[in-house]
Amino acid sequence: MRNFIFATAAAISLMAGAAIAQETQVFDMSLTLGPDSHQAVGALTFGEELERLSGGRLTIRSHYDNALGGEREVVEGIGFGLIDMGITSTGPMGGFVDEFMLFDLPYIFTSPEQAYGFLDGEYGEGLAQKLEEQVGVKILGWMENGFRHNTNNVRALKTPDDLAGIQHRTQESRVQVDTWTALGANASPMAWTEVFTALQQGVMDSQENPIPTIYDVKFYEVQKYLNLTGHVYSPMPLMIGSELFNSLSEQDQAIVLKAAEIAVPVQREASQQMEQQFITKLEELGMEVTRPDISLFRERVQPVIEQWKGTIGAELVDAAISFQP
Repeated sequence: MRNFIFATAAAISLMAGAAIAQETQVFDMSLTLGPDSHQAVGALTFGEELERLSGGRLTIRSHYDNALGGEREVVEGIGFGLIDMGITSTGPMGGFVDEFMLFDLPYIFTSPEQAYGFLDGEYGEGLAQKLEEQVGVKILGWMENGFRHNTNNVRALKTPDDLAGIQHRTQESRVQVDTWTALGANASPMAWTEVFTALQQGVMDSQENPIPTIYDVKFYEVQKYLNLTGHVYSPMPLMIGSELFNSLSEQDQAIVLKAAEIAVPVQREASQQMEQQFITKLEELGMEVTRPDISLFRERVQPVIEQWKGTIGAELVDAAISFQP
């Protein structure tokens, strides 16, 4: 009898241990940039809040600098359940959901506040729902990549005419190719993982990204001119696979959503601070900073907006342009 009691106690202890083990979960998180980036600030804050709110049961394991694949592959991987979570730009998402090409259109958003209000309300919710339905990827929050600016190794840009003959890399987006072609560059799409080497070897002359990304990737090592064109506002959604999210308990779903809610404004603030700080640092590192007349660039790309309105949705495009925070 005594042996039976000991055996039963041992079995109960093993079962309890198994239950605790099942409750503990580590989410693998893919990041495009490095551990000192504005992207990493968002991931770190999200991970800290996730751990705090779950009492240590839920944590993330960050994989930096495209370690789990390029942005398109990561979005696909999250949808297929091969990657748990990720933070990427919206650049490749127009290939999955037409409406996401809104974020490739030039000069739609003119301030961070306009973009935040648009994304945090019904329009952002609608876009997130379409991505979840069509790709199986759930957006937990709209973090910030930022306003994108041109860099090149040929000349400063004062007018669009200065782009003539420049080999410019775009993200894998048809809208971006049309935009830079309209501005006068020789535009070619290229996967993010290939860009630095292409610029270093002279295969490409030019690229565009937010200031924190330009600094984090050290484009100043292979690019001379930083042109503050501010042509596109780029969100940076925090994502999880829909099936994975739905497999969580209601309590853990609420924890994941709350952690994201807390992390988004922290990341956005860090992004804004980094943009201001890093323009100065990039100048100190030898880049020549130019502030061109944006009205000339805006005028040149108006036909691109009209061309793509029908595909993206005229109502959505007009709502973004006219949105008042």
